[in-house]
Amino acid sequence: MESKSEDAEIYPAPVNFYPFVGDVTEIQFISKYCFVASSSVGSVKLLQIDENSGNLFKELTTWDNIHYFSTGENASCTALSTFNQDIATVGEDGRINLLTAQQKDPVRVIENADSCSLLCIDFLRHNEILTSNTRGHMKLWDLRNDQDTPATTFMLPDQLKTEATDIAHHPTQRHIVAAGGGDGSLSVWDLRQSTHPISQLLAHSQAVSEVMFHPDRPNNLFTCSINGELWHWNNVHGSKLNFDNDSHWLATRGIDAKVNITELCAPLHKPINSFDIDRSTLLFGCDNEAMYTIKNIIV
Repeated sequence: MESKSEDAEIYPAPVNFYPFVGDVTEIQFISKYCFVASSSVGSVKLLQIDENSGNLFKELTTWDNIHYFSTGENASCTALSTFNQDIATVGEDGRINLLTAQQKDPVRVIENADSCSLLCIDFLRHNEILTSNTRGHMKLWDLRNDQDTPATTFMLPDQLKTEATDIAHHPTQRHIVAAGGGDGSLSVWDLRQSTHPISQLLAHSQAVSEVMFHPDRPNNLFTCSINGELWHWNNVHGSKLNFDNDSHWLATRGIDAKVNITELCAPLHKPINSFDIDRSTLLFGCDNEAMYTIKNIIV
């Protein structure tokens, strides 16, 4: 019997479906078969993929209407982040919910975390989360503190102020955070040293949809935008990248730039909403209701 060629083409194919109320605003796995999904109607579901039943989705827990306005109307759960079994959510209501896969009731609710809508959240450590709002402020929360106030607030200079539409921490240096902006910019922060970014670059012409460090080779950064662009950022010289204020690889562009930007696909002229990367393969979804695979990315 002939063995399959190692480079045989394998394409994503749907294996099952699950009815979901509202738009899915975020999906993250917390284990091999369990994942959480947030909704534009303010709810969060914990689902399990059951391999013994033809990959059916099994609902384990639902946190209904955990984001809502003072009028009682549902508010969108705009983002969530996970750390092992812990789940943190933010929404248009300015509320933070701390959940765990092990119980139905929220572990903690920070009712008035912000006076405006929250757009992003990221678990930096098991006891630290970072949030961003529509005013361009990022706030660091120490969950060991029982006071509902942030430990630190980070903001862009007034002339550069824009909301952070997505944030991502460096996999091995969690104090380094990259933020994609509503104006298409990319800013990099060292949360240990300053309440202002160590660099900010004009990147895409429209809002950044997602930003991500490569999980295994974090010297590589990826961004996508609602203008249909998908970019790969890395060091021009391919050397080990240093994340400090003096030699950050994203500090400059132009003739003496330290950063190389590669377009991974021709602009699609429709928003690229999200992507994920595993080793040298990247999968992304677009507003044209299609999913795309890019293979053999050099990292």
